[in-house]
Amino acid sequence: MFGFPTHQTRSPSSDFTCYNTPGSHSCRRVSSRTSTGRCTGSAIFNTAASASRDAETRSGWPPSFHVVLTAYAATVTVSRDTDTQVQYLLKKGIEHVLLILKMTARETLNSENFIRELCMCNGLSFENVKEEGPETKTLEMFFSGYPVMLGLSYFPNLTQLVLVGQTIQRIDGLESCQCLLDLWIAECHLTKIEGLHCKKLRKLYLYDNSIAKIEGLETLPMLEVLWLNENEIEVIEGLDQLHKLKELNLAGNLIHSVGPCLDPNIQLEGLNLSGNKISSFQELTNLARLANLKDLSLKDPQYRPNPVCLLCNYTTHVLYHIPQLQRLDAYDVSDKQIKDLADSTVMKKLMYYNMRVKTVQRHLSEEIEKLNPRKCTAKHVPEEQIKILQFLVKNLERNMVDQKESPSDLSTLDEQICKKMDSLKERIQFWTQYLDQIDHSYECEEAKTKESFDLLVQFLQTELETVGNVRFEEGSPSDAWFKFCSDLILSRFCERDFNAFGVSSLKINRIIRVHNRILKQKFEEKLQELLDLEDLGFSKNYRKMFDYLFNIFDTTSPVEKKDLLKVLRDGFVTSKGSTMHKQEQEAVLLSNTMSFCEGSRLEFLQKQMTEETSSNDPGPFKHGRLVISKVFLGNSVQSCHDIPITSDNYNKANSVFRPRNFETRDLYSASDEICFSGEHRNCECSLRQCEWFVFDHELVLPEYIVEFEYVTMENSFLHVKPIHLNAEELAEELKYDDDIVKLEPVLTPKPKILSLDETTILLVAKANVYSQITVLNLHGNSLSKLKDIGRLGSLKKLIISFNDFSTLEDVSYLSCLEYLDASHNRVTTMGGFKGLGKLKYLDVSWNWLTDPKGVIRILREQATRLQSLCIQHNPWQKPSLVSRTAIGQLKSLTYLNRVLITENDISEAEKFVSGTRITPISLLAYGRTDEVKPRCLSLRSTAAILLEHSRNSLCPPGEIKASCLNMITSLNFDGQNLFEISNLEKLENLKWASFSNNYLTSVSGLEHCMKLEELILDGNCITTLAGLPKLTRLRKLSINDNQLTSLDRNVIDDLPHLHFLSAENNNITSLAGLQKAFVLFELYLRCNKIDNNQEIYHIKSLPNLVILDFSGNAISSKTDYRLFVLYHLPTLKALDGNAVDPAENENAKEIFGGRLASDMIAEKVGHQNFLELEELDWKTSSIRTVALVPADQFINVHTVNLENNKLESFSGLIFLPNIKNLYLNHNHIESIMPRQKSQYHLSNRQMLHQTVNSSGYGQQATTKGNRDATFGEPLTPIMQSLEVLHLGYNGISNLLQLQLNRLTNLKALYLQGNDISQVEGLEGLQFLQELMLDHNRIKRLTESSFTKQNSLVCLSLEENRIRELNNLPLLFKLKKLLLKNNKIQELSEVENLEIFPCLVELSIFGNPISNKASYRLSLVLRLQNLLILDGIAVTAEERARAEMNSLEQQAQSLPISGIEIPYPVPSFFTIGPPPLRFNHFAGTEMHLNTAHDDVLSNELNKRSTHL
Repeated sequence: MFGFPTHQTRSPSSDFTCYNTPGSHSCRRVSSRTSTGRCTGSAIFNTAASASRDAETRSGWPPSFHVVLTAYAATVTVSRDTDTQVQYLLKKGIEHVLLILKMTARETLNSENFIRELCMCNGLSFENVKEEGPETKTLEMFFSGYPVMLGLSYFPNLTQLVLVGQTIQRIDGLESCQCLLDLWIAECHLTKIEGLHCKKLRKLYLYDNSIAKIEGLETLPMLEVLWLNENEIEVIEGLDQLHKLKELNLAGNLIHSVGPCLDPNIQLEGLNLSGNKISSFQELTNLARLANLKDLSLKDPQYRPNPVCLLCNYTTHVLYHIPQLQRLDAYDVSDKQIKDLADSTVMKKLMYYNMRVKTVQRHLSEEIEKLNPRKCTAKHVPEEQIKILQFLVKNLERNMVDQKESPSDLSTLDEQICKKMDSLKERIQFWTQYLDQIDHSYECEEAKTKESFDLLVQFLQTELETVGNVRFEEGSPSDAWFKFCSDLILSRFCERDFNAFGVSSLKINRIIRVHNRILKQKFEEKLQELLDLEDLGFSKNYRKMFDYLFNIFDTTSPVEKKDLLKVLRDGFVTSKGSTMHKQEQEAVLLSNTMSFCEGSRLEFLQKQMTEETSSNDPGPFKHGRLVISKVFLGNSVQSCHDIPITSDNYNKANSVFRPRNFETRDLYSASDEICFSGEHRNCECSLRQCEWFVFDHELVLPEYIVEFEYVTMENSFLHVKPIHLNAEELAEELKYDDDIVKLEPVLTPKPKILSLDETTILLVAKANVYSQITVLNLHGNSLSKLKDIGRLGSLKKLIISFNDFSTLEDVSYLSCLEYLDASHNRVTTMGGFKGLGKLKYLDVSWNWLTDPKGVIRILREQATRLQSLCIQHNPWQKPSLVSRTAIGQLKSLTYLNRVLITENDISEAEKFVSGTRITPISLLAYGRTDEVKPRCLSLRSTAAILLEHSRNSLCPPGEIKASCLNMITSLNFDGQNLFEISNLEKLENLKWASFSNNYLTSVSGLEHCMKLEELILDGNCITTLAGLPKLTRLRKLSINDNQLTSLDRNVIDDLPHLHFLSAENNNITSLAGLQKAFVLFELYLRCNKIDNNQEIYHIKSLPNLVILDFSGNAISSKTDYRLFVLYHLPTLKALDGNAVDPAENENAKEIFGGRLASDMIAEKVGHQNFLELEELDWKTSSIRTVALVPADQFINVHTVNLENNKLESFSGLIFLPNIKNLYLNHNHIESIMPRQKSQYHLSNRQMLHQTVNSSGYGQQATTKGNRDATFGEPLTPIMQSLEVLHLGYNGISNLLQLQLNRLTNLKALYLQGNDISQVEGLEGLQFLQELMLDHNRIKRLTESSFTKQNSLVCLSLEENRIRELNNLPLLFKLKKLLLKNNKIQELSEVENLEIFPCLVELSIFGNPISNKASYRLSLVLRLQNLLILDGIAVTAEERARAEMNSLEQQAQSLPISGIEIPYPVPSFFTIGPPPLRFNHFAGTEMHLNTAHDDVLSNELNKRSTHL
């Protein structure tokens, strides 16, 4: 069975079988008669046949090989005269044939042995193989070493064939096995897939062979399993016909990429690509199109992993793009949590990079905004000159008309006027061209800026696509690597080399560092491979073989962005520079000098610039990009003169270098000499300058991108002459204008008309009645209205230039008007412009028109005969729209902006207008039918991605069906010049739509698209969201670069699943419409008109908001804006493009946590009219500071309750002008004014407060020591209106530090529950009537404690440690003294209270003195005015008993003799009603006979509620 590959065929004209082998000729029956033989050909034939039969007898081979001899003999044609020669040839031929016969006989014997072995291994009898073979279903053969597939014809019904560990090199003999289902030819020596004619084959195992190409499988339509692992395959191909393939194993090959080769295999469920060389995530995304893929292996444990598996975020990337996977790299990934985690990670990355892209766009906008002032400044002078000159021209035109009506002959004057007008028009043309040059210059600069920033966006997109494995870092001069690159470039730039181009030096604009983990990994692996090869001999000195070289790109143009990105992402494959020879294209071309990189390109440009027909702009060539790569040169040799630089010619070299002065390399003549100028006396640049050819592109690692600019001399062809006139040139031009203005005739200015009446109109028109007026020139006045102009029924020409008109509605219904000049006014709208059917000429240039669509629509409807229109120099919203729309819609127009309209202009305009509507054909062209959103790492809209990549398009336009439109799920109409959204009634399944960069003014037209999930409307003219239907599935809405003024709350509320909202660069002023956008994650509102902190409260309730961008709004420039937003929106992860640091959140809490400000009050009360407020109640609100500014807004507030907060001072309360009652119990008040501490003693919060003006900290210039030193000095009174102050339970220990002396008008002071030990610092409170000092630590009262409290009515000192009362001063008005629960022990101390003439209530219960039996009677007796003692009213009977008790004690103290002692009073005389008990500060219940102050009674009531 096994031998050389054999084809078994049956001859149609004989009964024998011929075996064709590589060592034999193809056998066929031939005639015994030769066609040309004239000699004894039969003898030759008989001799050969005899030899053949003899061989058959000896070998046992079938009787067939005599045909070989017959064929050989038939080829010999001889004559009768050459018998000797014939005999010789015949002898040699027979010998050759006999040799063949011997070999064939041996092979025949081996084949028989192979078949016998096959039968024995499978339990079959060789002798009965013909009978048993057809019944056999399975054959197996393992490690027998047999090289050929033979004998399969005996097994026609075979379904499984297993051949493992053989030496088979070719698949053969399967033609008879048409029932074969499983085929194993593994661990053999196959080099090619062929001979597979088994159409029913379902499983094919060809692993561990030497197959280099996937081919020959197109005949296996039923194949389901294919194993080609452990071969030498480099490219996935040849599988496009295997539509039923479910399992594919390509592990252990040399595959670098996947590409779209597996797209036809839609049934594929299992794929093993382990042990290959796939290194890019981009390749893995191709597998996302395999919708049925369940099992994927890229780093099977039995194989080495692909390089891509070693990159960051590998697993996340795969699971996100192929969510249906059940197993990945032999691990079970079917758990939903794993998939959700991958999705969440990717979504965060998408959000992050979207934020960064918007940050780049913001910086771009800022850069472009910087250009606008310069542009306006540059255009100011020419615009003003144009206005002045045009004003004079129109004056001269009016004067000429007036002169022609005069009967006198003024031909000379007319000639002067015409000459002056021509000169003025020439100057107008000059300034107009200068304006155009300025516009073009700034357009180029803007385009260059956009291109530079667009490259950064592409870099970010690359970072996203590679999941951060390729990163780009923009450097600054402070970075060490930036300086390294800069010095490297400047050291390799030789000025002498560039003198021929007029380049004097080089300016580096930007350097970007490339972090490519993919290429770096390849670089290190390849380097390690080389170092492991000891025979190369550079393992010890390899560090000296590194160098940084410049990559050489196409020399005829600057480096293209797409080529640059490809190099930075994928590295160098081959060089395609135009300066290379064909043989050199397999190497990467580099250089160590700028001369090689840029010389050829500049030379090419110089040649083009010298051509007469060349119109190249040198600007792009003046700027360039350079890629600096880290290169391992390895064994580097110099190139030889006659040998092309290829790896075959330099097989032992890793790189080849070619010096600059190489004989066959002459870049340009100016650079062939060594620099010996005075400036470069020691320069040997030419000797060191080389170009390198590196054969292995993996040894070239791009690391830096440098953007540079040539500094040119004035004579350089690269030198761009400045567009702007310098001061001297500008002064000269202005002087020239003045000279022309002064030319004769110099007209005398006419007085300006401010308003029109009948007399004025007739005077100006020089007419007697209105009906005679056909021309009216009102140029150069100050008119804003044309009163009664409608009465001029015959008016044909009207000039109202250089006035102050804002609208043209006054000229409506002038039915005969043909000419209207309204230039140089302030017209903002054409609304009201009606009934001008005969108008032929209209000039509205130099106005303030902005809406081109509206203007053209009005003119099309109201001026149907318009032939000439001038609309330039208006601030149009869409300048590109104006001309094409005007030409396309105004069919009668022949001149536009004084330029004749050509047929080409009309054709382009009609094409433009025809494309402004949505048609069924355009729906088919821009629509896709994908049901699932593509999973790709891209920041573009879903509709744009599908339009570019999806193949699910609709039928051709010629087969449009109504049902087709219903299948559309994606629609991308970006940049299609649409004016409205229409004809979408059939698109009920539309999910993703984009209408960016059109001319839409409304969002209506989507009423039937209720399944929309993503809607992009950027770059239009939309003014409101009204009209947007209730899109309950909408998740993403982008409406940047429009004219929105607000976010309609009714619209946003109808979008319950809105996750993403971007409305940048609009005119939005309020966020009120976002209050219920509870699922919003991302909000971008850059460059709007939000300027009030109050707007933050509208989005404060959005719990999921993580990204917010307010940059470019007025609010973002306010002090502490960022911390303010972070405090109120603690869920934010990024603000204005910058990630939120946890320390910032802490700082925000420190500064704004508990900060009572006007915006917080506005949030609570629901309005900002603070003048209506009289009370502020903010109990238990964690308030730390008060910043109610401006204080004038709170002028009517008289009561503030801030109890149970975290105040440390009165803070901003001191600025409230009319506050009377202040409740600050349960805080941490240390002083009225904030205490200024040294930085060493300040807490983090206090240091933060010092940076905020409204916090109170930092408002005192003196330090603590200085303040303490000034306690004895008078301080400026504050809070003059404050009468009642509650400071209970604040932990106060030092009354002096409180600075209460400054509250000069205070009437009630409550200091209960503190740590006060000494009463002091109250000298300034001369109007104090009530003082509460309960629950403190007061031990004694000093002489100065109450020295100036002459107005004190109530003094409460309960729950202290007072022992003595001897230092109490005389308080004439004191009526109530509360001393309960102190340490008073002796009744003698109570005697000190006799000095208070008005004392009516005393509380002394809880003192040691109260334990004495007669203490109450003693106090009642001593304090004659006392009405209440210890809360119990003193009755007359009690006072009588006290007097009686006193008399008895006096009697007992006298001698007994001679004295008559009266009988004691019976007890029944003292019985009376029970005494009344009073609560201290019980309000109205404690009514004394003596009068009390109203303030006391009122405040007692209030205090009772706060205790």
